[in-house]
Amino acid sequence: MSQLKKEDISQEVFDLYDDYAHNKMDRRQFVEKLSAYAVGSITVGALLSFITPNYKSSILVPQDHPALDSKYIMYDSPKGGGTIKGLLSTPNEMQGKLPGVIVVHENRGLNPYIEDVGRRTALDGFISLAPDALTPLGGYPGNDDDGRELQRKRDRNEMLEDFIAAFQYLKNHPDCNGKVGVVGFCFGGWISNMMAVKLPDLSAAVPFYGGQPSAEETAQIKAPLLLHYAELDTRVNAGWEAYEVALKTNNIDYTAHFYPGVNHGFHNNTTPRYDEAAATLAWERTINFFKEKLI
Repeated sequence: MSQLKKEDISQEVFDLYDDYAHNKMDRRQFVEKLSAYAVGSITVGALLSFITPNYKSSILVPQDHPALDSKYIMYDSPKGGGTIKGLLSTPNEMQGKLPGVIVVHENRGLNPYIEDVGRRTALDGFISLAPDALTPLGGYPGNDDDGRELQRKRDRNEMLEDFIAAFQYLKNHPDCNGKVGVVGFCFGGWISNMMAVKLPDLSAAVPFYGGQPSAEETAQIKAPLLLHYAELDTRVNAGWEAYEVALKTNNIDYTAHFYPGVNHGFHNNTTPRYDEAAATLAWERTINFFKEKLI
């Protein structure tokens, strides 16, 4: 089954995984429904193994990368979870103060993929902070299933406060030039949108397939937005039309990209939803946007 390829899997399996990953069914129901697609030599076990994250062989920038100082820090979040852990990554070769970027995880805590994105961001010339909103519950538990279960126990508006506090921490960091942006994925995309709503001094926001604010909330946005959406992500895309109307009505500076033929999570290189071409292009656009808005 090591020969199983993305092209061998029907879109319905990816849609099922999306429902499972967003708490619309439990693992038993997911496996039960998945069995309908176990045909011939493709077993349920092979499908499960193929579609779930593979962190061991997917990390692009290791924790001990020689060009980076990457370490865990704790910061105060008095309106959120109290004290929050985050991965702070800084380029070793700094010339003057650098702009900051908050990297926001999905609905499962600070897993290895998001830590990796934090380090990638730092390699591109930014100070990055990737918080773990699961800190009050013991932190990311080492696997995504338990991570999702833990994150469901926290109030999402309190978690939003944790990332707002991260923004304040990074903005005031002695190595930061005072300009801070945010990039987030899935739940983190919603957080990125909402940080733009809540923070008039946010310098840039880049939500990847993120849930949208209300029209009233959108009217408060001051930061420029770069929005990434997946064409096949009907769940999140359902909110786009109203969001676009509100963005235009309020003359918000935004650019939106829809990546054809890709699924929600296309940037995440640890699962087969990953699309290398779309992910590479989206990340190039993201870094260029941050360089334009934060430097």
